[in-house]
Amino acid sequence: MKTQADLSIEFCGVRFENPFCLSSSPVGNHAEMCARAYDAGWSGIVYKTLGLEKSFKVVIPSPRLNALNVFDKRFIGLQNAEQITDRPIKDNIKDLVWLKKNYPQKVLISSIMGFEDKDWAELAKMSEDAGADILELNFSCPQMAHKTAGHRTGQDFHAVEAFTEIVKKSCKIPVIAKMTPNITDMIPVALAAKRGGADAISAINTIRAITDIDINNFTPLPNIHGHSSPTGFSGPSVKPVAMRFVSELYNSKAINLPVSAIGGIETWIDALHFLLLGATNLQVTTGIMRYGYRIVEDMIEGLSDYMIERNIQSLTQIIGKAAQKIVDPSEFNTRFQVVSVVDEAKCIGCGQCYISCQDGANQAMKFDKQSRKASVDEERCVGCMLCKLVCPVWDCITHKEVDTAKVRHAAIF
Repeated sequence: MKTQADLSIEFCGVRFENPFCLSSSPVGNHAEMCARAYDAGWSGIVYKTLGLEKSFKVVIPSPRLNALNVFDKRFIGLQNAEQITDRPIKDNIKDLVWLKKNYPQKVLISSIMGFEDKDWAELAKMSEDAGADILELNFSCPQMAHKTAGHRTGQDFHAVEAFTEIVKKSCKIPVIAKMTPNITDMIPVALAAKRGGADAISAINTIRAITDIDINNFTPLPNIHGHSSPTGFSGPSVKPVAMRFVSELYNSKAINLPVSAIGGIETWIDALHFLLLGATNLQVTTGIMRYGYRIVEDMIEGLSDYMIERNIQSLTQIIGKAAQKIVDPSEFNTRFQVVSVVDEAKCIGCGQCYISCQDGANQAMKFDKQSRKASVDEERCVGCMLCKLVCPVWDCITHKEVDTAKVRHAAIF
């Protein structure tokens, strides 16, 4: 019996043994860290973004992190004040050379950020000469101290096109343009990158956010010597936003470029979601910061088991399958509606569905105080399913579909 599925995938013309890569961040800060990641099973690494200290000296503040905790749920998101690498370019290039020499079968992606035209060209050539298989252009870091770099560049269509074109003329290896989510519509920026010659798009970088405030000294966190700033937010909480952007990129006929997905990936199911929405490559940082490089073992095993159980021979068979079912709300079929169904045997009598429906929905839930059981008034139920979402018993509340051409439904007036 087959125990390991074929997780290999081609991205930008480069073969990856599996779709899992480190994203450009502190988890790929130097050769020793990257080597351990490769050994753990990651197929590729996007090395922490390179810059030229002669153009701008990076000094990263501290404390530089703050976690978003909700009640007893810890680390559901992470805010950071990181910037690109603060290590000398000569040391980083030396590490790239060492990594490619010692891990020739793995994929090495060099992330770069220039501050003027010649920087982009120089960094591209240096990375290619060091053995990088692919370049990623960082147009999206949301907390760069340099005021014309990072996400500010990524919001400027003309700059994205121009810098991409400069890089493409400076090297022969594939180029990925990394998008900022700190923009209303990512498609025009991605199209600018394509006009510049980009071979692929990666999304998303972190979302500018404020995660907490010290209510005793009135300072947002992280408190950096009495001040703070909206900086990059990542982790499980950003996954819904990332999935939206990835699906839009995949579904855009005008872009028609492969997508590397980033944003809240911690498990094989997270990974599968992004593949189903059109990604052919996956990048991870915050999950590694929380749990370590070892999470790739579970991702590989879980995705492999899923493919074997469903007789899926290649990841290409499932890429974009869910994205193809995304339509504009104007195209929804509203003839068929649903109403909630409560399994009385599983109802524990907490009354939460009743409270939520009374105060937040359509007053369709009934609650018998004697038996402490919930039930549904089908004539009032609009099928929003808030009751199911707040119920502490996962399978207590389900729904049934009704054809409004034959049965009256509260959603149809």
